[in-house]
Amino acid sequence: MTENKEPRKIDLAEAMRQKLQQKKQQQQNANKPGMMGNQQTKTLKSQNNKKPNNQRRRTGGS
Repeated sequence: MTENKEPRKIDLAEAMRQKLQQKKQQQQNANKPGMMGNQQTKTLKSQNNKKPNNQRRRTGGS
C-alpha cells in the first residue's frame, strides 16, 4: 500500500479541469428548484441615483 498523506503534484491542465468541474457542479446545484435560500450570486442593481433638477435654483425662477 503506497498511500501518500500529502497532496500529489498535478499539472496546470489537470488543476484547471478540476476547477471547471467544481464550477459546473456549483452551477447545477444553484439551478435546482427549491434551493433559493442558498443563492450565491445576487442580481446587480444600478447604483445611479436620480439627481434633483435644480434649474429653478440656477436661473432664480419662481
